[in-house]
Amino acid sequence: MKKYIGKRIFYALFTLFGVVTCVFLLLRALPGDPAELILGEFATPESLAHLRQKLGLDQPLFVQYLIYLKDMALLNFGRSIVTRQPVIDEIVNVFPFTIHLAIAATLVSAILGIFTGILSARARNQIKDHISRILSLIGISMPEFWLGILLVQAFAIHIRIFPAIGGGDLNHFGSLFYHLALPAVTLGTAMAALTSRMTRSSMLEVLGQDFIRTARAKGLSERMTIWKHALRNALIPIVTIIGLNTGRLLGGAVVTEIVFARPGLGKLLVDSIFSRDYPMVEIVIVVIASLFIVVNLIVDLSYAWIDPRIRYE
Repeated sequence: MKKYIGKRIFYALFTLFGVVTCVFLLLRALPGDPAELILGEFATPESLAHLRQKLGLDQPLFVQYLIYLKDMALLNFGRSIVTRQPVIDEIVNVFPFTIHLAIAATLVSAILGIFTGILSARARNQIKDHISRILSLIGISMPEFWLGILLVQAFAIHIRIFPAIGGGDLNHFGSLFYHLALPAVTLGTAMAALTSRMTRSSMLEVLGQDFIRTARAKGLSERMTIWKHALRNALIPIVTIIGLNTGRLLGGAVVTEIVFARPGLGKLLVDSIFSRDYPMVEIVIVVIASLFIVVNLIVDLSYAWIDPRIRYE
């Protein structure tokens, strides 16, 4: 187990190194001059040259890359080119909103997806199964921004139950839940559709196994057979898809954050890309990649807890 964890951590660090390198090169390949973007098109050549020197943009690309790697190793993330605030401070300010949204959307998707998937598998080729599969297809095909706008129209403008914009007060649970409801349903719907299809497929495979027929022959109730025996053995692919979706959400659901005007890592990343804020973009992507890798590592390690037959070597 320790050897496996050490190997996964090594792969994770290697992956992060690749992400850092790719982001550095891609950002430098973008057209335009960051100094001119910051100072404006009417800036003097002297001021542009001074800013390039201050930002290290006058150095050869390889030298800039080495300086960047050194700063990353020393946790010297620098300041935002646009706001001149420490990069880490701006990330810390929006990070809780992304975490809350990711957790809430994951809960919505897991509850709806697993329940409808089990219902569909138990009623295979019946009317309930057909309805569930049609709803799953609609959920997968439906754009998040369109569903978000519909929810805003229905529950924020006409009925006025929930707010249309904002992230709420981090120090007040009621405010957070109030502002999370619509964004979480928007994101959780598409994820629930994927989870439902995966649950149905996995449950159908397990329900045809001999141990399920044995459990029923012994007189176990259908609820006990489904929830304790069948679902436990069908969880690995379900947990995998939930983990992948959670990792994606931790990167910030950009469209949803924009529709509901919520702060978050995704919106911060997009704004930083448009403003060519190199330090901010690089660190946000590293944070997102790190979160995604950590979530996938946790999912991998959870397999042994779900199925004791799995052993890591």
